[in-house]
Parts: sequence; structure tokens; C-alpha cells
Amino acid sequence: MSGLPSPIGSALVTDLPGPVHHDDDSAPHRQRRIGQRPAVRRSLIGLAAFVGAGFLLLPVVVIFVEALRLGLGPYFEAISESATRHAIWLTVLTAIVVVPVNIGFGICAAWAITRFTFKGKKLLITLIEIPFSISPIVAGVAYLFLYGSQGLLGPLLAAYEVQVMFTVPAIFLVSLFVTSPFVARELIATMQVQGNDYEEAALSLGASGWKTFLLVTLPGMKWGLLYGALLCNARVMGEFGAVSVVSGSIRGQTNTLPLQIELLFNDFSSVGAFAAATILTLLALLSLAGKIWLERQR
Repeated sequence: MSGLPSPIGSALVTDLPGPVHHDDDSAPHRQRRIGQRPAVRRSLIGLAAFVGAGFLLLPVVVIFVEALRLGLGPYFEAISESATRHAIWLTVLTAIVVVPVNIGFGICAAWAITRFTFKGKKLLITLIEIPFSISPIVAGVAYLFLYGSQGLLGPLLAAYEVQVMFTVPAIFLVSLFVTSPFVARELIATMQVQGNDYEEAALSLGASGWKTFLLVTLPGMKWGLLYGALLCNARVMGEFGAVSVVSGSIRGQTNTLPLQIELLFNDFSSVGAFAAATILTLLALLSLAGKIWLERQR
């Protein structure tokens, strides 16, 4: 009896799991991912093209068609109107002032957050991201209650005969607030990926702090810096809500291009409004082209 195999033991051994080998011909087919089937893929591409054409491309085409509806003469006459030219100049001036300041702030903030450990780092990151979560109109109202004649600092400013609200500097201030996170957030992500190994190597070889920054850190962050500056520039030129609150919309004085478009539209000057809108659209398209170029270079 001891030499005979036990039927129960044989059954247990037979039931034990073991490696299962399949021939290539009998291997089960893998499940396809969502959208991998040709019909689904074509449907998704067609839907994306339809939505893009209907909601993105068509409005841009309408802007240029309406602006040129009466011909090139009225179009250039509308653009050369003094208030519109001043609005274009003020919009460009705001970008020239705001973008470099935000670049400097973004570099300092990203440097502090990615290269140092200190208490309050998360609080600093939260403060940088506050403009993302606040409506621009709310930001404009906050500045109005802070620097306005009836605001918190209004009596102090009036004592020194300083007016901030409804002036060009007010436009600079709210534009700085609204666009302050763009460069900083891009640089924080870039510098976190970059790390500090090369900087430590440069310092160990005797390079000074400024030389390390100019020759090692800055070249490593250049794409993030350019990308953030480009986004900041596009946001500055298109800002409407906060600027409309603090500027007073004074024609020919504190009107940026978005505000001028609204004024022309309210005056039933459709050609003038669409002509000004084409300038803003061209600036946006240039920013988009620059963004695509940077992404390819990156």
C-alpha cells in the first residue's frame, strides 16, 4: 500500500496551479484601449475638429470679416483713430512694464522655493497662486477699496496729493496682481526638474554665486522663463475685468485695447470695434505662435 500512489494526493497535485504555456496562435487577444478602434478614433478627431472650428476658428474669422466688411479704407481709418491708437499704445506699454517685473518676481520666488528649505514655504506657494483663484473684477474692487479716495489708504494718499485709482499706474498695479503667478509657476516646475547638481558642481569648482546663476541656472531655466513670460504677456494684453474697475475707462487716457473695443461697441461703431479687435487678435495669435515654437524647441 505504501508504494501505491494515493488517488487523493494525485488529485491534489494535479489541481495545483502551474505555469500555463500558450502557443502564439492560441494566445488571447488583448483588449483595445478606449479610442483605439478606427471608428472611435475618427469620431473623436471629427468631434474635436468640429468643436475647434465652431467655437475657436469661426469667431476669429468673423472678427476679420466684420472688420473688413466696408473695405480697407474704413478699416485703416478706424485703427488710426486717436483713441484707438492710444489704447494700442497703452496696452503695449502695460505689457512692457508688467512682464519684466513679473519675470524678476518669478525668478526670485522660484529660486527661494526650489533652492531653500524654510518655514512658510507652502504659505508662499499659496500666496503666489491666489490670483489664479480670485476673479479679476474682485481684484479690481479690492484695489479700489485699498487705494481709492474712500479706501483704506485714500486719506493718506490724498494728504500727499497722490492719486492712484483711475490712472495709468492703477492699470499697472492690477495687471501685476492678475499676472504675477504665470512666470513663477513655470519657473518653479522647471527648476524642480532641473535640480541643483550642476550648481553645486560649479560652486565646488570655485565659481561665484552670480557666475553660477548666469552660466548654469539661467540657461537651464530659459525655456520655462520664456514660456512663462509669453503667457504673462498674453494675459496682460487681454485683461479686461480688473482694468475696467480701476481705470475709469477714460477715453484716450486710461483705455486699454479691450476697454476701447467695449466702448466702440457700445457706441454702435461695429467697424471700429472689430478693427480694434483684429489688433488684439493678431497679438494673441503671435503669442500662440510663440508658444508653439517654444514647445517645439523645448
